[in-house]
Amino acid sequence: MNKLQRLMRHSLKTPQSVDRTFPRAALQRIQDAIAEGERTHSGEIRFAVEAALPWSYLRRDAPARERAEMVFAKLRVWDTEDNNGVLIYVELADHRIEVVADRGIARHVSTARWNEVTTMMRERFAAGEFEAGSIAAVRAVSALLAEKFRLADDAVNPNQLSDAPTVL
Repeated sequence: MNKLQRLMRHSLKTPQSVDRTFPRAALQRIQDAIAEGERTHSGEIRFAVEAALPWSYLRRDAPARERAEMVFAKLRVWDTEDNNGVLIYVELADHRIEVVADRGIARHVSTARWNEVTTMMRERFAAGEFEAGSIAAVRAVSALLAEKFRLADDAVNPNQLSDAPTVL
């Protein structure tokens, strides 16, 4: 695909694209899945969705991964006690899904395992199952976090970051 086609695709995506793909009730259920998962581990999960990349990224033909890393920083996912925050980033115009993990969890989880999460999401999204695919991804990330950062049965994970999905 050439740069002009990409620019056109991004210009056609609007905030309403996010609303259609992730209605308010779906975002609430994703938030609930994040909260549920965080009861099992000390990690923090953030979910962010964006209709299209900002023009500053498109002008440079920047990849969605670069934007996901910026969102990771902007949402302060890196700012957790155990450096075990994870961002699930969805960009609708390019059909991109990125998982960005902080160093505390990244050293324990291979890139291949994060890729399994994004592949599963892409497959579910291709079938039109945006909510179900997102919730399944949140649960998969929670399972990966629980492998290394499982809470004791009586422990409570102090919520360091908001569980609410972010619409950019």
